[in-house]
Amino acid sequence: MKLNVENVSYSIGAKLIVDGVSLGVEEGSFVGLVGPNGCGKSTLLKNIYKVYKPDSGKVFIDGKDLAQLSSKETAKEMSVMQQENNVEFDMLVFDMVMLGRYSHQKMFGTDMVSEGRIVKDALAEVGLSGYEERSFLSLSGGEKQRTLVARALVQKAELVILDEPTNHLDIGYQYQIMNILKNQDLTVFSSIHDLNIASCYCDKIILMKAGRIVDFGTPEEMFVPEKIRNLFGVDTEVNVNPHTGRPNIVFYPQ
Repeated sequence: MKLNVENVSYSIGAKLIVDGVSLGVEEGSFVGLVGPNGCGKSTLLKNIYKVYKPDSGKVFIDGKDLAQLSSKETAKEMSVMQQENNVEFDMLVFDMVMLGRYSHQKMFGTDMVSEGRIVKDALAEVGLSGYEERSFLSLSGGEKQRTLVARALVQKAELVILDEPTNHLDIGYQYQIMNILKNQDLTVFSSIHDLNIASCYCDKIILMKAGRIVDFGTPEEMFVPEKIRNLFGVDTEVNVNPHTGRPNIVFYPQ
């Protein structure tokens, strides 16, 4: 499942937030989108998964123009985990995850036993076995986040879009969730706040600043002190993680 973004721009009021962005995510790859707060990462992702409509430009999955697909057709192509987890009404964890199955269900003839098994397997994969009857709103921030990862997994789309999926998790669950995502047979495009997690799990890194893509390459090519300084304004030392062989970034106190 290949993602192509072609010259997408988007403004909020008179302010240009995403400025002519073009990028590609190859089938089966795990690509991280990295940049400072306010650079347009989440807004770009919202243009990809159709919360926003681009002012100009297009988004394609395997050559299909997403703007021409219905919501159900889009859900079969792409699953999404958004950064904002605000839920205005409560539901059981089981039902929250089951929402990810709607594009696969028919008005008649859906095997709900099989559907329930898919949901329970996903909850087990994110460490929430036994939470099926819990109230979603009663969960901690990390538990809610893992529930939403499970919902994205049960959708069974080949492309997953993630907006900082480990944002509310403690360090153990951050790596657990990234391991789960990395081990899926999926194409993943994710904004990531933590540079060392991005370095550990991503095949390629896209650097974004002030609404534009400024560089693209492997973690080894992108995570060097000069580029990190230009992007975030901080000094770093970059060495090699002996366990992964990937760049390990050490930040200097300001």
